Amino acid sequence: MDPGNSGRETIDLTLYAGVRLWSGASVYVNPEIDQGFGLTGTLGAAGFSSAEAYKVGDAHPYYRTARYFLRQVIGLGGDEDHISSGPNLLAGSEPSDNVTLTAGKFSVVDIFDTNRYAHDPRGDFLNWAVVDSGAFDYAADSWGDTCGAAAEWNQSWWSVRGGLFALSRVPNQTQLDVTFQQFGLVTEFEERHTWLGHSGKAKLLAYNNRGRMGGYDAAVDLHVGTTPGTALVRHMASRPGVAVNLEQELTADLGVFARAGWNDGTKEAYEFTDINRSVSAGLSLAGKRWSRAQDTVGLAFAINGLSTAARRYFAAGGVGILIGDGQLPNYRLEKILETYYSAQLGKGLTVSADFQYVVNPAYNADRGPVSIFGLRVHAEL
Repeated sequence: MDPGNSGRETIDLTLYAGVRLWSGASVYVNPEIDQGFGLTGTLGAAGFSSAEAYKVGDAHPYYRTARYFLRQVIGLGGDEDHISSGPNLLAGSEPSDNVTLTAGKFSVVDIFDTNRYAHDPRGDFLNWAVVDSGAFDYAADSWGDTCGAAAEWNQSWWSVRGGLFALSRVPNQTQLDVTFQQFGLVTEFEERHTWLGHSGKAKLLAYNNRGRMGGYDAAVDLHVGTTPGTALVRHMASRPGVAVNLEQELTADLGVFARAGWNDGTKEAYEFTDINRSVSAGLSLAGKRWSRAQDTVGLAFAINGLSTAARRYFAAGGVGILIGDGQLPNYRLEKILETYYSAQLGKGLTVSADFQYVVNPAYNADRGPVSIFGLRVHAEL
């Protein structure tokens, strides 16, 4: 990160459009206009400070189609659940026991690794390592979207999900390999329960990326005495990982969450960020106790780490997706504390104040700590 003070802004305008095709089937498209950059070009911390800041940006507004996909719900019985209208949701009802198929362009984390309290950078936390599992290197282009398909089998207290998604043609790039010669496989089991009258969920996720990727040790060994890079040692390989995701309501207005993740740290991060081990946890409190029932305050922490091979690569001067500045002489775990307050000012209008404190940014004890202040305005029409 740049020394001294700096500031950046991002803006996005998204249309959520959907139409029902036949019973259980609907199609959605999300045209979007984006503008802006993350702090220091979205570089300098593995757990980056804004999930609304992409790895690419522009000083001027630009158009992209973020999502276009088909969803088919096949009923298997059970009670009828009422579905309220919302982003990429059409009002109606569907059987609680069902198989749901989704195909097209969307984000892997639209379906996998979701969490009631920490998953929406437009409404709750902002840090990458809090809204998602930091070690979940899911298939995505530089904006976080991909092409693929997912299937979900939902029963009364459990769900099983699986998906196949296109990786980027080259790690951390804008172009997807739509031939699916390079791909990511994701599976997730979700258990739903009630504890002392309050709902909760536990999820176990496993994934494997298969594509042309470089090993950290091979890159260092090839470039003895020079700055290592992974481009010259890339070959077809697999990079697996796992994540655990918990959420639990404690009272009608208070909930807690936690995530933990691990991935194969012998090879370069392919899509998300330079994290091989991650733990995060926090709480979310609605404002009912101070007569602001639609307001929310949140508090969370995240701890991120690198594998031994990754530490050797970055110490030798290697560069990753978000980190790497020629040296890593004093490795420490990256530690992040985040808190926010979201106030509803009117129907569909919220304003949030956010603060993050980052210790050892990019795992370097010679850097930081860094204080990051955020202001977020969100409107829905």
